[in-house]
Amino acid sequence: MTKKDADAGYRYQMTMKMFGTHAEPAFETRSQLESGWGRNWGCDTDVGQLRVVLVHRPGNELDIVDPSKRIEETGTFGDIEEGWYWQSDTIPPADDMRSQHDALASALGDHGVEVVYMDEVGDRMLKSCYTRDSVVAIKGGAIVCRLANNLRRGEERHVSRTLSELGVPILRTVHGTGMMEGGSFTWLNSKTVAIGRSVRVNEEGIAQVEEVLNRQGVEVIRVDMAGYQIHIDGAFVMVDVNLALINPVQLPFVFLEKLKELKIDTVDISPTDDGWIVNSLAIAPGKVLMPEGISNRTHDALDRRGVEIVTVPYAAMQLNGGGIHCSTSPLLRDSID
Repeated sequence: MTKKDADAGYRYQMTMKMFGTHAEPAFETRSQLESGWGRNWGCDTDVGQLRVVLVHRPGNELDIVDPSKRIEETGTFGDIEEGWYWQSDTIPPADDMRSQHDALASALGDHGVEVVYMDEVGDRMLKSCYTRDSVVAIKGGAIVCRLANNLRRGEERHVSRTLSELGVPILRTVHGTGMMEGGSFTWLNSKTVAIGRSVRVNEEGIAQVEEVLNRQGVEVIRVDMAGYQIHIDGAFVMVDVNLALINPVQLPFVFLEKLKELKIDTVDISPTDDGWIVNSLAIAPGKVLMPEGISNRTHDALDRRGVEIVTVPYAAMQLNGGGIHCSTSPLLRDSID
């Protein structure tokens, strides 16, 4: 070894002693995230004060919708060759959808939530306004999902670019044959997540998400959805600490018993409620953004439990298969622990 090599080795050893390499504190700690990534990104709750939420205002991608291309067998609209599909039997004016989405964004802003918008999307991505499905936030950052429907593939790229621009760490991208959509992901408490296994979420997708969560000490509960139910947020949403709004006829008995074990109380929606009522968003403990249409019975049941309800019109946005919960993807919430 030459003297030059020896000097270089000595300098390296001294540098290591002075500055070191350290595994602790962990990546997900506030100090590490704020110093390295600018903010304490991520969530470990569905009801803590919402700080940052990702949305996509319906844009020019709606121009591809052609009311002359009705699919009589299903009463819907679409064109397989062009690669688009409209889920219901009614196509509202695009401006109605945009005005309702704007009202949602305004309501979020009025309650102290920073609303960030996804970048431009492709011309066939009619579902991209339902940002919940393409990304889920966990402690320390986000997991980019892999959407099950071929017509939605590609939304992941746009959301990944937006997360990168915001500085949100991407802790995992679901890959291989995994299918995972955020509408079937819910925090029950800071140590427990429920994921609805369904036609849109397979075991491989859950296992990939579970691998990341297990390293953070979080348990994943699998909830097998009935028939062709798509997402758990059509039947279950947390509205306060240890309180959920549910449609019990769409949830398995085993899961309902697990909620009791976890000491999570539930409020059943009334048979007279619009089913989209469940697809609501907690913006703080006991404060919920909800679409119009809640029955007096359900409203009173939530009121007795101290839940404040803020309603916005959202019927036009719901016509392509997504509600308020579907349209919002939290990126940063205050922990409630």
